[in-house]
Amino acid sequence: MARIVVIGAGLGAMAAAARLAVAGHRVTVYERTATYGGAVGRFAREGFAFDTGPGLLHLPAVYRDLFVKTGKEPLEECVALSQVDPASRHVFADGTRVDLPNASRAGTVSALDAALGAGAGARWGDFLVRAREAWDRTRRPLLEEPQPADPAPLAREPYPALKAGLLRRPTTTLAQVGARELADPRLAALLDAYAWSYGFDPATAPAAAAVLPYMEQTFGSWYVGGGLRALADAVHERCRKRRVEFVFDTAVEDVLEKDGRAVGVRLAGGETVEADHVVSGAPVPALYDEHVVEWGDGDDRPHYQTTRTSRVTVCLALRGPRESAAVHRTLVHAAGERPTVTVLRPDDPALRPDAEHESVTVTATVRTSPEGAGQDWEAFADRMVEAAAEAVPGLRERLLWRHVRTPEDVRRDTGSAEVPGPALAGARGLLLPAANRSPLPGLWFAGGWSHPGGGLAHAGMSGALVAGLIVEGADFRGSQ
Repeated sequence: MARIVVIGAGLGAMAAAARLAVAGHRVTVYERTATYGGAVGRFAREGFAFDTGPGLLHLPAVYRDLFVKTGKEPLEECVALSQVDPASRHVFADGTRVDLPNASRAGTVSALDAALGAGAGARWGDFLVRAREAWDRTRRPLLEEPQPADPAPLAREPYPALKAGLLRRPTTTLAQVGARELADPRLAALLDAYAWSYGFDPATAPAAAAVLPYMEQTFGSWYVGGGLRALADAVHERCRKRRVEFVFDTAVEDVLEKDGRAVGVRLAGGETVEADHVVSGAPVPALYDEHVVEWGDGDDRPHYQTTRTSRVTVCLALRGPRESAAVHRTLVHAAGERPTVTVLRPDDPALRPDAEHESVTVTATVRTSPEGAGQDWEAFADRMVEAAAEAVPGLRERLLWRHVRTPEDVRRDTGSAEVPGPALAGARGLLLPAANRSPLPGLWFAGGWSHPGGGLAHAGMSGALVAGLIVEGADFRGSQ
């Protein structure tokens, strides 16, 4: 039985902790804040409640696998899980609206044809065929297997973009894919919105980011009753049942090294804790800046992904009931100075005082630096609410109060203002997260900052990969 210290109580770190405890190890989690969940937080006031991180779950199979592997109760006995249909409503800058069904390619093609004109659905469908090719090429190495020691093959662009122009110029960014292959600015805006929602600027994101809409539209979008915070509650409870120990309000200041191996941690109060393995779910930059660069070797020094984006969230408490025609998720696309926003309106009694009120969450992706420096976030929130009014009838008259969460709130809750994105191939490998196995033996990375990257499903996969590497060692080849 090994002694394992886990730094941070985010979803990826807790997923690793539960799996390691089931394997017979003694696991202690040190969390610098007063609670678990990391980015999967909640804001509550006057009977209203809001998810302050992700609002929907994609690839729920990741957490089904976690619960199957760590106990008798399956995921659906621990949380109420339901598909969201339609998956999303889109309101474009010209006022065009379209509802896209959940996990139905034929339905999506029909909806786009009806809203945008004949041929729009076929162009989107043809794009998804090419996106599937990129998905098939990268799914196992990016999601299900440990990051290879030589990630160079993943630095190559897997998306089979159509060539354009007399000189057959290559397509290198997702924005170019939209402009060259979709032929309608609204379809291009639809594609761009998927990139922004995961924290990537489509003007710089590789064409490989096409796997993001493919993933959502193929595997669907799911809601957890009570909000996504209920998933964090369930994972935490599973850890406790597996006898994982949690120590809150206790920051880890340093990873201890002896004879070229991690041997424990030093806590903020100066106490040292010995360990056979250290699993860090904290934001990778802190460890990289202080330790990992010096552990690397010359040009082969490890790196970590950076998106340089964060999120602003506006929680809206509304009087009056949710209208019957409302949908769970609406994306209102940018128009003028209004940003693209995601409006979440879950029909969930757990999130409102009573049936005569409604909780609405509005989010926007923003750059963290340098454009975000000195930003007037209240003025930005005004523009977000203006955009949200396109999705919520009578919003201004119904508004009781609002609560604005900025990138500084993200930093306080997670340790970094930046929100990591999922691993993407292409882009010369710059969007590959840190490998789960650090250059220092005995130190491992789990969570959104490590392979396979940010997002609830990806963080859960990172926990499975770290546990597999520790338990099975060099023979571990990933999930089967």
